[in-house]
Amino acid sequence: MIKVFGAAGRGSGRAAGNGSGMTGEPGARGDDAPVVLLVDDDPRTRGFVEGELRKRYGSDYQVTGAGSGPEALRLLAALRDDGRSVAIVLAEYRMAGTAATELLGRVREFHRTAKRILLVDWGDRTPEPIVAAIALGRIDAYVVRPTTVPDEPFHRVVTEMLQELARSRPPFFKVVRVVGESWSARSHELRDLLSRNVIPSGFYPADSDEGRALLDQAGAAAATLPVIILFNGRVLENPSNIEVAEALGIRTRPGSGRYDLAVIGAGPAGLAAAVYGASEGLSTVVLEPEAIGGQAGTSSRIRNYLGFPNGVSGEDLAVRAYTQAWNFGAEYVYGSPATGLRADGADRVVTVAGGSEIRCRAVVVATGMAYRRLGVPSLEALTGIGVFYGAATAEAIAMKDREVFVVGGANSAGQAAVHLAGYAARVTMLVRGPSLADSMSEYLVTQIAGTANIVVRHGVEVVGGTGTGRLESLAIGDRASGATRTVPAAALFVLIGAEPRTQWLPDDIERDRWGYVVTGTELLARGHPPDAWTPSRAPMLLESSLPGVFAAGDVRRGSVKRVASAVGEGSIAIRLVHDYLRGG
Repeated sequence: MIKVFGAAGRGSGRAAGNGSGMTGEPGARGDDAPVVLLVDDDPRTRGFVEGELRKRYGSDYQVTGAGSGPEALRLLAALRDDGRSVAIVLAEYRMAGTAATELLGRVREFHRTAKRILLVDWGDRTPEPIVAAIALGRIDAYVVRPTTVPDEPFHRVVTEMLQELARSRPPFFKVVRVVGESWSARSHELRDLLSRNVIPSGFYPADSDEGRALLDQAGAAAATLPVIILFNGRVLENPSNIEVAEALGIRTRPGSGRYDLAVIGAGPAGLAAAVYGASEGLSTVVLEPEAIGGQAGTSSRIRNYLGFPNGVSGEDLAVRAYTQAWNFGAEYVYGSPATGLRADGADRVVTVAGGSEIRCRAVVVATGMAYRRLGVPSLEALTGIGVFYGAATAEAIAMKDREVFVVGGANSAGQAAVHLAGYAARVTMLVRGPSLADSMSEYLVTQIAGTANIVVRHGVEVVGGTGTGRLESLAIGDRASGATRTVPAAALFVLIGAEPRTQWLPDDIERDRWGYVVTGTELLARGHPPDAWTPSRAPMLLESSLPGVFAAGDVRRGSVKRVASAVGEGSIAIRLVHDYLRGG
């Protein structure tokens, strides 16, 4: 039986509690359980929502209520001073005397990683203050206050926020434990790859008490670092990425049979091609040398992807797509990049590092982009030990209370800055141009402007850096005056554009001067197909100059550099593959 609450407005419903103080009871985890704080000045509605929260989450979280904005701020300060963690703050939109959006905007002054949800009633979802709060990053989501028992749409939003929060914290169960040097490029590489492939893992500095204890227990005190300790007790000494993958049961070599389709790259375009190819009956293999999701997989939040009103992390989107393709029967081969591609009669043969080959009837090239390097010699030696190319989400927690810098002015740089601001003391964006608006989505520009600990410096570039064993300082040059200033820096995240991963392709696949694959009608720019083109028909929409080889996503000349367009191209490519295999 469904019980309906609040049909006559906020004044009706169950009464509960006295409306002040720590009204919740600790869950099964004890008094150190993360706190879920509800702020509402109406005791009856607060009691109902608090009861719903406690029933669903009370065994793992301490559900607590506050009757006003000032009371909530005092409670948040007290929890911070006690070393307590706050998971979520929910605030009723129409409290008297309290602007809920402003209250939620202040939550991260006390608890930087807490999620913030605005509770609204039917009819409240269009006022400008809510839209402004979303744009300025003062709230993470809004949801209609629960009115039924159970109210699953309400709990879906809360659960999504808790799941997102859990991904940003060390997992309780660790499939892999890494013991290594804190400021080691190899340690960073392993942490990054494990994080991007969504493998629950933990890192332990070799000179810490816990790190030494793990090495002693594993009998690896004298081993070459880093050391990998698996959940089943197996120990790997300074392993390669492929050795780690094989130890985890991940396939690293292609099968010997003939596939209908080989997808090269598991970014958004490649994953979409894998989903549609496998679901439509094509025997499909996906080759990915690093991590699912590509560059998009490192985005902390993609807010403009269709169907996710509260945004979606690149990691979550990648995992969902990977699982979806796997459920349809797509095979994944991890760890070794493609090194060549050739035609062999009707077959297309992809060569793989290590000597393996993938024989197939058609290929979708979706290798995406590699971040462009700064080209500053003094910083090259610090790559992975303070200088990071890409968002490096695995390093965000380690930036707590540090001064960090982000180079770049496009969406990926903006997303990285916003994500890092939840941990770092201050994030400084270093931008060559005069404005972010020229290269960044408006919602991100607005959110950056509204984030107190993000500073944007225009007309500057990184010209040098120093550090012994890790990055310690940066030299920042003013492009107009030529003056240089040296500043302390714990980390530098570089997102300054990218270059297509096409160096491995053969000469008979035409590329432009920047390396992007030329496809479709652009191959007819000279009035006729390329000299090597043999079919009597014209090249298809996404087809390269080698018949049966298609390009999708960022690797293709003229592509729109957005996740949604990459997904669209990956799915369209499969329709074209069908046409090609039918003799089109």
